[in-house]
Amino acid sequence: MNRKQASDFDQELLDLYDDYAHSRIDRRGFLQKASKFAAAGLTAEALLASLSPNYAWAQQVAKDDPRLKTEYLEYDSPKGAGTMRGYLARPAKVSGKVPAVLVIHENRGLNPYIEDVTRRLGVAGFLAFGPDALTPLGGYPGNDDDGRKLQRKRNGGKMTEDFIAAAELLHGHDLSSGKVGVVGFCFGGGQANALAVRLPNIIAAAAPFYGRQPAAADVRKIKAALLLHYAGFDKRINAGWPAYEAALKAAEVKHTAHIYEGVNHGFHNDTTPRYNKQSAELAWKRTIDFFTANLG
Repeated sequence: MNRKQASDFDQELLDLYDDYAHSRIDRRGFLQKASKFAAAGLTAEALLASLSPNYAWAQQVAKDDPRLKTEYLEYDSPKGAGTMRGYLARPAKVSGKVPAVLVIHENRGLNPYIEDVTRRLGVAGFLAFGPDALTPLGGYPGNDDDGRKLQRKRNGGKMTEDFIAAAELLHGHDLSSGKVGVVGFCFGGGQANALAVRLPNIIAAAAPFYGRQPAAADVRKIKAALLLHYAGFDKRINAGWPAYEAALKAAEVKHTAHIYEGVNHGFHNDTTPRYNKQSAELAWKRTIDFFTANLG
């Protein structure tokens, strides 16, 4: 399949796909509404395939990169699912302890893109861990459609507890300096904000990508530095930013926000046409620099 860009699609169709990807409409609803964009023999099914993730594009750091050591490991989440599983990446050569970063996936489990992001952090010198919220349901099923269906079956509060347990694991890990950051995407961005609220004495830095904001009343609990990434076309998530910004300023929380104009929700995910190379690379450089500065 040839790689397409967001500019190859009508923005209304991209917004429609966003609704589908976040389960606001089902597959049938997407196909019905997308049919008006079908032309020149291109069906609505073909449009959906073009917009959906292609994980052949998702490897910036190879699984067997000699700079890394990676493994899957289980951990305890007594207030969540009980036993959880995740993907750990760290530099192959470590002298002393290193800062740690928790990586929180989107609304579909620990897919190849998120595993690659975890490896990118490992290459950058961090102890990185990506939990799979679908562990109690058998783990990421190999495709995002089924992953979304499975994740909707999980209790939201329990999943947050699973990520809290993962942050605590990194905080006490033998290779960890004890300085913990969190980065998350979409659903994971909202979780990154939530963990900054829930774990003020563990989370030192949080970098949510297009994530739902916490309640304004909870913002005063945050002690972490925040780096907030938003997509210019993402009206749904951006609607919560003014109130969040006001609460951050009132609570004097250290924060920097960037709105990347002309890009869609999911612009960092390099497996779909919504990916924007320029904005994604800039946001990622800012994220690595942010964690380096705030985690040491």
